[in-house]
Amino acid sequence: MPYIILFLSIVLDGVLTNFLPYLEGDLSYFTPLCTVISILIIYPFFRKEEKKYFIGIFILGILYDLFFTNLLFWNGILFLGIAYLSKILYKNYGLGPLKVILYAILLVTIYESMNALIIWIFQLVPITFSKLLYKITHTYILNIIYIEILFIILKITPKKYKKISIN
Repeated sequence: MPYIILFLSIVLDGVLTNFLPYLEGDLSYFTPLCTVISILIIYPFFRKEEKKYFIGIFILGILYDLFFTNLLFWNGILFLGIAYLSKILYKNYGLGPLKVILYAILLVTIYESMNALIIWIFQLVPITFSKLLYKITHTYILNIIYIEILFIILKITPKKYKKISIN
């Protein structure tokens, strides 16, 4: 099941980024980061196999780099950081319908801030704090909806098909 979630997330990211406006000043309120969000949701599947989880997330980050950003290994490293944060959030606070919304907001903010930082450090494109806030706020809606849908699907999935428990 976690591999299906990751595959659907990458496909959804690819499809939505092709059809939604992605220009400065014309960014859709439904800017996808489904793959980043799915990192949090799939952690419970791997809580007994954390090494496998982190290796898989690193490979996912490299694939994400190849398909979307062309910053080789950057998303691999960033996804590892997000995976570690997801592990901490899950182990200390668990998952719940409201918690996943807060986690999604946190993960989107961290992901976009770290990308803006690397863009600013290497001067790839001019970036300001207002552009960063604009990008972050336009990324929240779709990703909050997506994580809630994933959470509900995992919650109603029969126990014989899942190996996790969600609070």
